Amino acid sequence: MSMIPVEPCTLALFGALGDLALRKLFPALYQLDRAGLLHEDTQLLALARDGGDPDKHLSTIDAHLRRYLPATELDEAVMQRFQGRMRYLSMEFLPADSYPQLAEMVGSGRQLIAYFATPASVYGGICANLAAVGLAENTRVVLEKPIGHDLESSRAVNDAVAAYFPESQVYRIDHYLGKETVQNLIALRFANSLFETQWNQNHITHVEITVAEKVGIEGRWGYFDKAGQLRDMIQNHLLQLLCLIAMDPPGDLSADAIRDEKVKVLKALEPMTAEQLSRHVVRGQYVAGTSDGKPVPGYLEEENSNAQSDTETFVALRADIRNWRWAGVPFYLRTGKRMAQKLSQIVIHFKEPPHYIFAPEQRQLIGNKLIIRLQPDESISLQVMTKDQGLDKGMQLRSGPLQLNFSTAYKSARIPDAYERLLLEVMRGNQNLFVRKDEIEHAWQWCDQLIAGWKKLGDPPKPYVAGTWGPMSSIALITRDGRAWYGDL
Repeated sequence: MSMIPVEPCTLALFGALGDLALRKLFPALYQLDRAGLLHEDTQLLALARDGGDPDKHLSTIDAHLRRYLPATELDEAVMQRFQGRMRYLSMEFLPADSYPQLAEMVGSGRQLIAYFATPASVYGGICANLAAVGLAENTRVVLEKPIGHDLESSRAVNDAVAAYFPESQVYRIDHYLGKETVQNLIALRFANSLFETQWNQNHITHVEITVAEKVGIEGRWGYFDKAGQLRDMIQNHLLQLLCLIAMDPPGDLSADAIRDEKVKVLKALEPMTAEQLSRHVVRGQYVAGTSDGKPVPGYLEEENSNAQSDTETFVALRADIRNWRWAGVPFYLRTGKRMAQKLSQIVIHFKEPPHYIFAPEQRQLIGNKLIIRLQPDESISLQVMTKDQGLDKGMQLRSGPLQLNFSTAYKSARIPDAYERLLLEVMRGNQNLFVRKDEIEHAWQWCDQLIAGWKKLGDPPKPYVAGTWGPMSSIALITRDGRAWYGDL
């Protein structure tokens, strides 16, 4: 983390009794307090529509903290201090009635962080109400995804926020950008000439990005069926990872220098015609199968489902970047629900040596791979070729890892959750882990043409059995280019 000091502030959490706040945000804030990273004068305001006794709602937050935090990390002294920072206010977010009381609780001239753990449709209204009571000038607003469902709607949301808050005060969350391994992408690339000198089309054949989930929609049918996997995952998480892998070196580590380079990548993504779409994009929908040895329903059999839905729960695609560094290097992106395992990883495939001198039957082993694992175990592994041990082995080759596993290499250091890092950087006023408005727009522009192409083609999503790696056509997508998804069982 950067060494920018944390100033005292009031963090107002809109939607404080929602799932995101209870499962992720309050535990993250507790961990920051436990690590001594919150200023002693930092205050927390839990804002929600639920009325009644404020102490009852604070007790609910306390109960969820104790539920979601590891027992070894529960410190009663810290918990008491953390509870002492917190107040609860029952309020409706769109009517302006409660905002004078909120302004009074924040106080004059105090730094306010307004975290919107709410639907994006109310972002503009909240911003207008904050401004109406004088809470715009010294406030940073944090926006959760999804911001819109296409380019037009995302512009409407961003414009509504921008009417009261300049870009310098807006922090758009993509929690993948707070992961330790994602942060290490920048250090790995630009602090090591071993990699940066090889990071181009002269030395890399292709790149894979996989974000697979074992779970289904977990009761989120109403949201997910309107969004689908492309909007829910590709438009933000996977394209952000692609940008960090593919961007050119920034001039420095400032927020805009990094985000300028990411925007260049998004602008360089090759558009797809309908013909290319049918060859380079696969959408799927899971049917009944098994997960961890137990039967699970198909997407159309989930609770509150619509049996006629053609929403995709899986997407695999080939993306090409039209610039000097990546000409001819395909990026294969894959994400889905109810897949064989929970896995988020990036695999960089390096080219073979120009002249092969070893046994012909071992040629398929040749090829270095850099494997960057985001979950479940954060690690970086470089697959290299060595001679097998033993007097009887001759020059028999073996592939093995040079590996950095964060949990074992840094046994004394706890790996922070992504939201801990992101919340801390908001308090520090550091925007380099957050998404700028033009990034959102260029990502939507590229995804919108895929959605429009699907509608034009009229192809329904391909079925795949829950607990597998997706439709067979997603395997064909990459084997057609003479390659295979790394590590599929």
